[in-house]
Amino acid sequence: MKDKLTLFTKFLLDVMFYAGIVVIITLPLSIKFYGNYNSYFADNYYSLCVIFFLSGIFAILIIRQLRKMFATVINNDCFVRENVTSLEKMSIYSFFIAVITACRLFIYLTPAVLIIILVFVIAGLFSKVLAGVFDKAVTYKQENDLTI
Repeated sequence: MKDKLTLFTKFLLDVMFYAGIVVIITLPLSIKFYGNYNSYFADNYYSLCVIFFLSGIFAILIIRQLRKMFATVINNDCFVRENVTSLEKMSIYSFFIAVITACRLFIYLTPAVLIIILVFVIAGLFSKVLAGVFDKAVTYKQENDLTI
C-alpha cells in the first residue's frame, strides 16, 4: 500500500508542478476573462496579474522542492542535507507568498486573503521547524554512519 500511495503522491506533485506552469502562463488571459464576470478583477487587472504571477512562481518553487524531497523518499534516503536545504527554501518561499498576498490587502480586503496569509505564514514556520528537525536527524545519521 505504501508504494502505491508514494507513487500516487509523486504523480500528484508532478501534475501540480506542470499544471501550475500552465496556469502561470495563461494567467493574463484568465484574469482578463474572469474580469468579464467580476469587476474587481477587471478594475485591478495589472495589480492582480503581478500578485498572482509572483505568488504562482513561489508556489511552483515550493512544489519543485517537494518533488526533490520526494525523490529521496522514493530512494529510501530521506535524511540528507539536501532535504534540509529544500525545507529552508520552502519556508522562505512560503513567507514570500504571505507577503505578496498581504499586498492584496491594499487592493481589496476579504477573509480569504487573511486566511491565505495565515496558511503560508504557518507553512513557512512549519518548514523552518522541520528543517531544524531534519538537520539534527542528518547529523545523527552521519555520526551513526561513521561509528559503524
